[in-house]
Amino acid sequence: MEDKKKVIFSGIQPSGNLTLGNYLGAIKNWVKLQDEYDCYFCVVDLHAITVMQKPADLRKRTLEILAIYIASGIIPEKNTLFIQSHVPAHSECSWLLTCNGYMGELSRMTQYKEKSKKSGESIGAGLFTYPLLMASDILLYQTDVVPVGADQVQHLELARDLAERFNKTYSPTFTIPEAYLSKTGAKIMDLQNPEKKMSKSEDNPNSYILIMDEPDIIRKKISRAVTDSIGEVKYSDEQPGVKNLMTILSNIKGYTFEEIENKYKGQGYAQFKNDVAEAIVEELTPVQERVKALLENKSELEEIYKKGAEKANYVANKTLRKMQKKIGFIPR
Repeated sequence: MEDKKKVIFSGIQPSGNLTLGNYLGAIKNWVKLQDEYDCYFCVVDLHAITVMQKPADLRKRTLEILAIYIASGIIPEKNTLFIQSHVPAHSECSWLLTCNGYMGELSRMTQYKEKSKKSGESIGAGLFTYPLLMASDILLYQTDVVPVGADQVQHLELARDLAERFNKTYSPTFTIPEAYLSKTGAKIMDLQNPEKKMSKSEDNPNSYILIMDEPDIIRKKISRAVTDSIGEVKYSDEQPGVKNLMTILSNIKGYTFEEIENKYKGQGYAQFKNDVAEAIVEELTPVQERVKALLENKSELEEIYKKGAEKANYVANKTLRKMQKKIGFIPR
């Protein structure tokens, strides 16, 4: 009998345009996982509304992210691709977990603590409770592994705690998920401040490269990327800007850091930056073309997300029914 594949769940919020960091750090890694795992890749639009969104922009970005998944090499026939709000079980499960969660554990979440410092009393309740929705996303699919960056490990720990608590209170219901910390998914840093992770929320557009940026914009942003006065291409913590550009080149071209150092020995930064920019352009151009084609033919995208939601609903509802029954609700 064939071994059952382990389940992976992951998703990206349509709260802004996706960056090269999202592409190299997450999406490209998902492409590698799709043969090995039973993958659920979601556009987490419910998470996006923890901050106010313009409706037209939210709709546009939701479809664009789905198109980016497919254009990057995630094959709809092999994976479950869907939009989070198309599976009502996420919201229902989130409430059931809210009633099993504690204020104390939510208030310890680093992202909430940082955001509440800025917003004070007027912080949205959704920013406080969204880790419970994230736990629902994961637990509904009996997920075995979750690809997470270092900044999301704390949220996964909460999902594990909630699953264990529910299993103990009622009876075994959930698979306890493990973190999948990728060896290959690169952490891409800000081009202007390489001590920080690349983020679409930065005010300075030269800080990040968007997946849909035009080739000339990419070249301009890389030429303006912060380096240093050392003038040597070396993978070193003393040269965070150069290290970041080397990480990008290595991730796209598959070169080792040693090979990159040898290639640009004694050459300064001009040619190196030029080659990094061209590598990015070469990598993203076919992705951009496929995204544009998919967005022009919305019926193909619609068919994919409807089919994905059908499968996701079936699996998620099975878990939700179990939860409801154990809690004591009368079956519908």
